[in-house]
Amino acid sequence: MRWRDQRKSTNIEDRRGVGGKGLAIGGGGLGILILAVGVLLCGGDPGSLLRQTPTEQIQPSQNQTRNTGGTEDELKQFASAVLASTEDVWNDIFRKNNLRYREPKLVLFNGQVRSACGFASSAMGPFYCPGDSKLYLDFAFFRELKTQFRAPGDFAAAYVIAHEVGHHLQNQLGTMDKVTRAQARSGERQKNQLSVRLELQADCFAGIWAAAAQKKGLLEAGDAEEAIRAAAAVGDDMIQQRSRGYVVPESFTHGSARQRVTWYRKGFDSGDVRQCRTFE
Repeated sequence: MRWRDQRKSTNIEDRRGVGGKGLAIGGGGLGILILAVGVLLCGGDPGSLLRQTPTEQIQPSQNQTRNTGGTEDELKQFASAVLASTEDVWNDIFRKNNLRYREPKLVLFNGQVRSACGFASSAMGPFYCPGDSKLYLDFAFFRELKTQFRAPGDFAAAYVIAHEVGHHLQNQLGTMDKVTRAQARSGERQKNQLSVRLELQADCFAGIWAAAAQKKGLLEAGDAEEAIRAAAAVGDDMIQQRSRGYVVPESFTHGSARQRVTWYRKGFDSGDVRQCRTFE
């Protein structure tokens, strides 16, 4: 992806180097791993999971300092450029529809973080909190995307950010509230189906951003394939097969690899928000 010469967003909140005592989610390394693959790219409202964590006050540690190494700084510049690109794309689309786009903030953190949705560990992976309209990202996930999920490449990482921005769009447009209300009246299976539809729509929105990035000449050879590999890698069936050794479709909350790729490509091929009708 040709991002180095692009505009950088100012909507970055860097909390790296601020931490405290270890935050337990699920208890034990294996439990954390299962939670990690279960809520990757969670989006929506992760509060139900986060509120199960200890409400321990996180304070800066005297022994921790901000990581200013070249690699981390480069990743920050990369994330800032991707976020700026999503701002340009969605500001333009909203303006054409006589709407005002409220830009989200991207919070960078190491290890653990506090959001309006509660406390979270980096084991959760990237997430969006509708309570404060912020995206949360630990760069460690990009390494996991490459090594554990076998989806390397900068555009695969860009897809992750664009997907979480997709949840911000849903929050701003009221879709997230509608889904939350519908889930409150639903049984477990229907709740999961609604969650899947929400995630697939965010994938479609990410595809629309990618299409706009391509028109601006930001994509390089192989970038489109990187995003598709990433979308497939975080499909529920792929995650369950890796973590459990078997697949339970009724428990899907994000969609299968095939569904996620299909809806990402629908957004990418059309570049049209009207094609992201996952709830119909």
